[in-house]
Amino acid sequence: MQPYDERLSAPRSWWFIAVLMGVSVGLIMLPFGTLPMLGGLIGGAALACVAVSSYGSARVRVVADSLVAGEARIPVSALGTPQVLDAAEAAAWRTYKADPRAFMLLRSYIPTALRVEVTDPEDPTPYVYVSTRNPEALAAALTAVHSA
Repeated sequence: MQPYDERLSAPRSWWFIAVLMGVSVGLIMLPFGTLPMLGGLIGGAALACVAVSSYGSARVRVVADSLVAGEARIPVSALGTPQVLDAAEAAAWRTYKADPRAFMLLRSYIPTALRVEVTDPEDPTPYVYVSTRNPEALAAALTAVHSA
C-alpha cells in the first residue's frame, strides 16, 4: 500500500478552453468547406485535450522509500524535514524566494505546496518544491517513511 498518491490534474476550466480551441480551429477551416471544418473542430479539440492531459498527468507519490514527483525519483533518506506551505508562502517560494537550482514540480493552479530540503551533500539541489492539494498528508507520508 502506498502512503501517498496524488495526480495533479488540470482544472475543469482548462478542458473548456481546449474545447474552445477546437471550435476556433473549426471556424478557421470553415471557408474550405464543411468537411475540413469538422476535421479542424475534431482535430483541434483533440490536440488541445492531449496537451491539457499531458500537462495534468504529473503524479506525486511516496513509494518504496522514495518521493516520486513527476519524472523525478528522490530517496527519502536524502531529504530533510518537510515544510508545509500555505497559499501565501507557496506563492513566495514560487517567486522571489525561489532558488533556480531547486527542483520544482510546480502547478500554478494548485495554491498549496510542500518544500523539503535536500540533505545529500553531493546533490547541488537545495530543496524540492512540490505543488500538492494536501501538503499535510504528503508531509506525514514522508515523515513516516523517513522514521521507518
